[in-house]
Amino acid sequence: MNELQPGTPARRALSSPLAVVLGVGGLYIGQSIIGGLTFIALPSVLRERNLPLDQIGLLYLAVLPWAFKFLWAPAVERYRLPPTGHSRSRSIVLVGGLISAVGLVLTGLIGPTDFMPLLVVLLLIAFATSTSDIACDGHAVETLSERHHGWGNAAQVGGAYLGSAIGSGLFLVLVAQYGWGIACFAMAALLIVLGLLFVLSPAPPSPGRDHRPSLRQALRRKDMHLGLALAAVNVIAQKWGVSMQGPFLIDSGLDLTSLGIVNGVGGMAVGFVCALIGGALVRLWSARIVLALALVLQALALSGLAYAAWKGGVGQPLLLVLALASSSGIMALGFVALYAQFMAVSDPRQAGIDFTLLQCMDALVSMAGGMGSGWIAQHWGYGLYFGLAAFLALATAPVAAMLSHRVAARSDARKGQGEALAGVPSGQ
Repeated sequence: MNELQPGTPARRALSSPLAVVLGVGGLYIGQSIIGGLTFIALPSVLRERNLPLDQIGLLYLAVLPWAFKFLWAPAVERYRLPPTGHSRSRSIVLVGGLISAVGLVLTGLIGPTDFMPLLVVLLLIAFATSTSDIACDGHAVETLSERHHGWGNAAQVGGAYLGSAIGSGLFLVLVAQYGWGIACFAMAALLIVLGLLFVLSPAPPSPGRDHRPSLRQALRRKDMHLGLALAAVNVIAQKWGVSMQGPFLIDSGLDLTSLGIVNGVGGMAVGFVCALIGGALVRLWSARIVLALALVLQALALSGLAYAAWKGGVGQPLLLVLALASSSGIMALGFVALYAQFMAVSDPRQAGIDFTLLQCMDALVSMAGGMGSGWIAQHWGYGLYFGLAAFLALATAPVAAMLSHRVAARSDARKGQGEALAGVPSGQ
């Protein structure tokens, strides 16, 4: 996966893979609860209260910390990995989780329609969770051997979809039944419980470290350049067509409770199953083929939504099937393959920085598309919005396949060079 450098073999002296996977999965569920609440549930709540679509699109400003966390990732990574002693991943996650929980309590007290104070608190929560994520991803890459990466990817993607289903589904049901405040307080409590899975997990071995993590080390590598391009292309194809699906369903006559049940139960089941299918297909066919397949399927689903928006009168069951397939199933399928590429690109000596850079590209492009999608849907209509998203998904499929192939080839070459330098027979 990466060149063998001093200190790298210690990465094979692992703590329990099960403990790592459960801890990482718990954090991904927690941070995705916040993401589902902010970017899926809240737009539906605001639309029900008749806020304009272009203002709803401003919620994507909460992606800013995720887009620019690479700026403080080197400092976090150097703190997390001292020259000697245990890593400080748990302390970073603990502080970030407490700040996020307090932020959700404040969100419940502010209410959903006091827009600017709400956005400020959401930005604070996003800063805390994105900083915790630096430690979480670095911990996963450095403590899981390559043969266990599939479990790590399943924990990341499956946890993300489970959390998104809770944040967009269960949260909406709680809002409809008990009100905004109770729903936010419940999410804050759940966030603390999930964080404990990571904070209380056993500490991994503590090798000596002679590498100073830095952004420059990451940006000078060719495989990182390819990984960044792949992340951007995948977001354009997969995420830009999803951000206005909630408001579209509300405008089509669906109530919050029904949408919450579909997003929650349906999103959890479809996303989790498709994440498992994606992992199996990556092993069987390669990440390149799975990424291309996911983008083609996304183009078909978005084309169906565009047709429904233009024609009108399409039944709600069909709309729900198309939206659920697009936002949960197909995205889960593709992101398992994408995260496998992220792990392959990341150097275990500074995995927090490398993985963060790739996620920042994802977040930055997501933010631009999310804000633009609100404007397009408001001024040009849902039909043109979904049609444009479908075209982008289909057009970028061959580009994603090409970039994925080059990432895999360069990562294999670097791995072979590292094994040769270390005197390890090729293929071991």
